[in-house]
Amino acid sequence: MKELILGGARSGKSRLAERRALESGLRVVYVATAQALDGEMARRIAHHRARRPAGWALVEAPLDLAATLRREAAPEVCLLVDCLTLWLSNLLFAGDAARQAEAGEAIACALFADEIRDLADTLPLLPGQIVLVSNEVGWGVVPMAAVSRLFADEQGRLNQRVAAACDRVTLSVAGLPLRLK
Repeated sequence: MKELILGGARSGKSRLAERRALESGLRVVYVATAQALDGEMARRIAHHRARRPAGWALVEAPLDLAATLRREAAPEVCLLVDCLTLWLSNLLFAGDAARQAEAGEAIACALFADEIRDLADTLPLLPGQIVLVSNEVGWGVVPMAAVSRLFADEQGRLNQRVAAACDRVTLSVAGLPLRLK
């Protein structure tokens, strides 16, 4: 079973994903994409870490997510990926895209197409259970800054590709799950 859990900030999506992982009865490997680049993010990471059961394994994958999933997936394992939004942000700022967007330079529409395609193509082939968390960022106003518009567009494309590759898609709103697929 592959499941994508979407929601806004503080919508309960990570808690729902953690519950799904516990309910799987499988050995859980938490795949973290966040990087503690400042104190506020370090506190967020610590909060998530404190909530997780001590027996869960941790693998950090800020960039090479598809390769990490291929390496870690097994029939007796539930991989919990939290979250695709931070992974995409890491990709955006690891390369030249953020600078190009801020400078107003033309950027290819399919900026992260290879990474997104690799992830979406990999998911159906993996053994075990996979639970992925991602933010739904497209319900607000169109961002004013070019880099923010680029990010929102790419996040929407990523969510669509991953949702198509998953068996189940759940939207979390106010801590309540709504099954979409």
